Amino acid sequence: MQHLRPQIDEAVSAIRTAWRGEAAWGIVLGSGLGRLAAAIEAEAEFDYADLPHFPRPTAQGHAGRLVCGTLGGVPVAAMQGRFHLYEGWTAEQAGLPIRVMKSLGARAVLLSNAAGGLNPRMAIGDVMAIDDQINLMFRNPLIGVNDDTLGPRFPDMSEPYCPRLIGDAAATARAAGFALHRGVYAGMLGPTYETRAEYRMLRQIGADAAGMSTVPETIAAVHAGMRVAAFSAVTNVCSPDRLSETTHEEVVAAADSAADKLSTIAKALVAST
Repeated sequence: MQHLRPQIDEAVSAIRTAWRGEAAWGIVLGSGLGRLAAAIEAEAEFDYADLPHFPRPTAQGHAGRLVCGTLGGVPVAAMQGRFHLYEGWTAEQAGLPIRVMKSLGARAVLLSNAAGGLNPRMAIGDVMAIDDQINLMFRNPLIGVNDDTLGPRFPDMSEPYCPRLIGDAAATARAAGFALHRGVYAGMLGPTYETRAEYRMLRQIGADAAGMSTVPETIAAVHAGMRVAAFSAVTNVCSPDRLSETTHEEVVAAADSAADKLSTIAKALVAST
């Protein structure tokens, strides 16, 4: 981890050539949710290819662009697309943009993803606020010699997702007239979707939704001392006894159907800072 500080500084320096703002929030937009960036009044945009140490995303629905500007008048830095471990990137690389956002001024991060719903109360197009996680990727962005300037050697993960932000999001959903579930997210390595037996296991160990991202970013954010709010767009309902074939195109389309709900929540949380 001790090599991360120069990488962070180089990426920040590249961004500062075009954007001098101090981000209050970092935002990560997942599969099918990148169009939420249209709500941001962009002041500078960067292709990941132009930012030092940023990998290039290969997943469908991930534009690979960092948008810096304001959302409702609040300065933000938003990623249109993220880096997944199944693409061959490490957990450390997946967490790097979070550290860059912290260096740009962000003290809170909003993460979004597309996930399979395991809780039978969920339906396609619903949104779930993540209140805890299970790391079944078996990867961690903090492996290696710790850099104490970035965070503690053993960060506490008893409450990775900020309860106040979850409460604010729930109040926003009620006022807007849509349901916001709350539950546990299981981070899977992927890229295969889960088998029937795996879905049964996930439900038995307490997971409400499963996806292939978010966990490394959350760990990096907690390590950096940032508040985290994260939301899953339920893109398919994973009932082992009625399991049908899942395609990525269907996942992206279903995530897009939840975009308005996520946009409403994001705007309200950012405005509350």
